[in-house]
Amino acid sequence: MFKVLKKENNARRGEFVTNRGTVQTPAFMNVATQSAIKGGVSAADLKEIDCQVMLCNTYHLHVRPGDKLIGECGGLHKFTTWNGPILTDSGGFQVFSLASLRKIKEEGVTFNSHVDGRRIFMGPEESMQIQSNLGSTIAMAFDECVENPAEYKYAKESCERTTRWLKRCMAEMKRLNSLPTTVNPEQMLFGINQGCTYNDLRVNHMKEIAELDLDGYAVGGLAVGEPAEVMYDVLDNVVPHAPENKIRYLMGVGTPVNILNGVERGIDLFDCVMPSRNARHGHAFTSKGIVNINNQKYERDMSPLDENCNCPACRRYSKAYIRHLMKAGEMLSGRLLVLHNLHFYNHLMEDIRTALDEGRFAEFKKEKEEILGRRI
Repeated sequence: MFKVLKKENNARRGEFVTNRGTVQTPAFMNVATQSAIKGGVSAADLKEIDCQVMLCNTYHLHVRPGDKLIGECGGLHKFTTWNGPILTDSGGFQVFSLASLRKIKEEGVTFNSHVDGRRIFMGPEESMQIQSNLGSTIAMAFDECVENPAEYKYAKESCERTTRWLKRCMAEMKRLNSLPTTVNPEQMLFGINQGCTYNDLRVNHMKEIAELDLDGYAVGGLAVGEPAEVMYDVLDNVVPHAPENKIRYLMGVGTPVNILNGVERGIDLFDCVMPSRNARHGHAFTSKGIVNINNQKYERDMSPLDENCNCPACRRYSKAYIRHLMKAGEMLSGRLLVLHNLHFYNHLMEDIRTALDEGRFAEFKKEKEEILGRRI
């Protein structure tokens, strides 16, 4: 399912084959939390901006409208009309970050919904059942997300529990994929590496789950407030122990600079709400740095957000017009900026793949790293 086409040091150029199409990697997954990109962006829009994978949120879709309803509608692909690969996260991160009054047991987690306060139980089996109803291409194993920093003893116990939960996820997915009524009987499963910022826990946990021969491997629990250098150090230690022949996913990351550094360390997949969230506040990623469209200097600027960009916003509209829309509270401003930022991310990944194909990724990273993190 995953093939490394070319390597430059640890950076990898690959292809990931799914029953919904082949993903060219490294790739960025566009985050459609509640089955839509916030900012009024549809599945048809995602095709126009060259998105490869859409990511949806298990927890949110379980709470509303309900995974069984989506299953009755034919799964997420029919529900959203997106026909490419879809990855659903396990709900674990949201259970531990959004839900109140949560109680962790070996069986799973009991918590209050952040929407209406009702009590919900979710464990490995429930997470797999929800994701099976959603019919995603890739399901994520249910894991415990521990806050950073955490005590070493608890982080170690959490890793052990996450491994036990992963084995239960595997068994339940095998059962679900064998049922005649399953939406997607070829659903794949990725395991998640945890261990906070303790490198020994991270490495040991990756070694353990690597033996389970999963469809892919994710590194979770990073980019949650720790310095970037700490995240890079964890990746330097743990990624070499992920299976070479399986796809590697860094969850919730991040900025263009984070992505460049992740690719350098052997990561193949990324996702983050940053491009769409920042767009809705007027921040645009461009080839020259980060633009804050709220700044008064753009009031009469009739040039596009990025003269090197061919997204729907840059093809037709000026900074002056988009700034006016933002100041007037018009929804179109958010839509145009979200389209631009996601187009920028998708084409940054395309440029990274080209640089890897041509054996010049190190040079590309050095050239882009300072520019892409700069605020204009």
